Amino acid sequence: MAFTALAAGVSGLQAFTEGVGVIADNITNVNTIGYKETRSRFSTLVTENSSLSTYSPGGVRAFSQTLVSKQGLLQPSGSATDLSIDGAGFFVVRNSDQAEDQTGEFLYTRAGAFTQDSEGFFQNTAGLYLMGWPLDDSGAIPSNQNDPSELVPININTLNGLGDATSDVSLRANLQASTPVFSGTYTPGEIADGTVTPDFETNFQIFDSLGRSQTVVFSAVKTGVNEWGFELTFDDDTFLDSTTHTDGLIGSGDLVFNPDGSVDLGSSTLNDVFAGTSVTLPGGNLTFDYTTTGGVQVSDGSFAIDFGTDGSTDGFSQFDSISTLISSSADGASFDNVNGVSIGEDGFVTALFDNGLALDVFRLPVAIFQNPDGMTRRQGNSFGISDFSGTFALQRAGEGGAGKVAPNSLEQSTVDLANEFSELIKVQRAFSASTRIITTSDEILEELTRL
Repeated sequence: MAFTALAAGVSGLQAFTEGVGVIADNITNVNTIGYKETRSRFSTLVTENSSLSTYSPGGVRAFSQTLVSKQGLLQPSGSATDLSIDGAGFFVVRNSDQAEDQTGEFLYTRAGAFTQDSEGFFQNTAGLYLMGWPLDDSGAIPSNQNDPSELVPININTLNGLGDATSDVSLRANLQASTPVFSGTYTPGEIADGTVTPDFETNFQIFDSLGRSQTVVFSAVKTGVNEWGFELTFDDDTFLDSTTHTDGLIGSGDLVFNPDGSVDLGSSTLNDVFAGTSVTLPGGNLTFDYTTTGGVQVSDGSFAIDFGTDGSTDGFSQFDSISTLISSSADGASFDNVNGVSIGEDGFVTALFDNGLALDVFRLPVAIFQNPDGMTRRQGNSFGISDFSGTFALQRAGEGGAGKVAPNSLEQSTVDLANEFSELIKVQRAFSASTRIITTSDEILEELTRL
């Protein structure tokens, strides 16, 4: 019996030594961002008894449990790249020597103190690269959002000098109803070549795929009762292919108005010079062909022009006031240099540029697990998938059970120092008690050897 008691005491020393190690880890990480408290739990080691009248001591063993799902306190931060998650979920990061190394392992963390490395990629203090969905031209994420291979390392420095081509143009103008009808015969293209003087002329700016600004001129002449012929031309026709766009003409058509001054889009037309077809109103695209001026080649241009709502005066109208452009707008831009970043609660990463423009370029996924407490602890305050955690799901922030991204904040450690010190005292006492078991068993064995 003394030998089994001695073994039980040794098991206590081993278990409580591990318990002290767990507590030490918690205490030393009390200021570690996003650290999750680990608790020691003890379980009996039972030696099966062959008789109810005898007892065989077994001992104790320790096991640890990390409370990954426990939410830490969110503290405000002055850095735009300090992030936390308010609710369930994890940031997706990759452990690799270089950001673009696709062989690195995907890990999951709530330690969101990210900074940019020498190449502009976002890393946390453990050197793990922040991953996100790249946005397409329409601002949408990849269709297969649960495929980790769709994720890319976040880097906004590659956007310096970015150009975004114009795709939508909206005009609001009034054409004076009392304007005399053109006395001659108007043929499309005669305004562009100077044969016909327009009754109204204005212009707006668009951008090509390299971010260069181009001026498009809108010219109109009254050709009939409530009917105007119009042309769209480039102010500098050297940017267009002259074989297709004579005198810079990219489109022509007719605007027809109802008796109440509203536009009649059903009777109005727009002809695409480059394609040689009619453009559907509203919403159809007008296309044009850029030339290789100055040894530069850009993608063919295309934009949908909005003349307003059919039967309404929210776009073009015909009232008896002076012909004038009320407002115009066109998307696309030349974005200059990146001078900052903004990250929203929905996970959108927005690049801020010197010229005051902003562009959504990435969206951060939030990974959620069926049992986050079953994840395995990894280097750098991160976690990996295990059989107990279940598979992950990549959700958009604030959707599908995922928490929201909390920008300009950091999640504090969940360690409670008062609780840790009290646990340390209890484990220390238990360790000391186990040493007494060994000492007593040794004395019993010594007495046995004297027999």
